Amino acid sequence: MVITKDKLQQIVDHMPDHVEVEEVFDRIILSAKLEQAEKEIENGEGTDWEDLKKEMDKW
Repeated sequence: MVITKDKLQQIVDHMPDHVEVEEVFDRIILSAKLEQAEKEIENGEGTDWEDLKKEMDKW
């Protein structure tokens, strides 16, 4: 997982002045995972919403 310094700075800038270290790590990881998911969707690698609903109906 790779993150740019600019993206890291954006994350930190939107956090309160006092924050737990774990919260910082959680937000960095979440941001990176969301960015990766967006790239996968753009590349057509995601699951279609209708297909996902059909799978959920099987549960």
